[in-house]
Amino acid sequence: MTLGRGFRPSSLLASRDELARRGIALCEVARGGDATYHAPGQLVGYPILDLAARGEPDVHRYLRRLEAALGRALAALGVAARAIPGKTGVFVDDPIRPQPARKIASIGVAVRGWVTLHGFALNVSLDPSQFSVIVPCGLADVEMTSVARELGARAGADLAARALDAVEAAFLAEFAAVPYHAPACPDGSSRCGARSASAGSSASTSR
Repeated sequence: MTLGRGFRPSSLLASRDELARRGIALCEVARGGDATYHAPGQLVGYPILDLAARGEPDVHRYLRRLEAALGRALAALGVAARAIPGKTGVFVDDPIRPQPARKIASIGVAVRGWVTLHGFALNVSLDPSQFSVIVPCGLADVEMTSVARELGARAGADLAARALDAVEAAFLAEFAAVPYHAPACPDGSSRCGARSASAGSSASTSR
């Protein structure tokens, strides 16, 4: 379980002793946001992009683009998704059962010198009931869900691999490579220019 800079003690619904008994570690991290839960069955991505080099030095715009990329990936997997103003993250778009809003991906980032850190967690196949020990992201009026739960029998045994492929394709489409020219080092050498010629051309993901 990670606790962001906006963590509130009321977001923990179990004592620290109880969490330890269950084998759940608490980690304070430098991202924005409140508390969230991480476990096998989640796809976690930490994109590293130089927003200034991309001509996009705007954290809020970056958050919206993360939501858009994840929405694109979910659509490829067969899950309609939406963003909700004022609630960072990605939610299931279900006009038949719109309430409570079902959150399928959490987002929490940090930016240092316009370079992005931290990222997103997409619930692929984990059991959403595991979030019961917290108020996820401090949002008491939402229900956590997963791709597997939304797809039901359509999930398939290869869901994890399909989810990884869908997220990779979506992020490469949303954050296409842009020309990048590293500044020269103060001593005139080229060592400082040993960065990729494309700023933020891909997302870093792990299963």
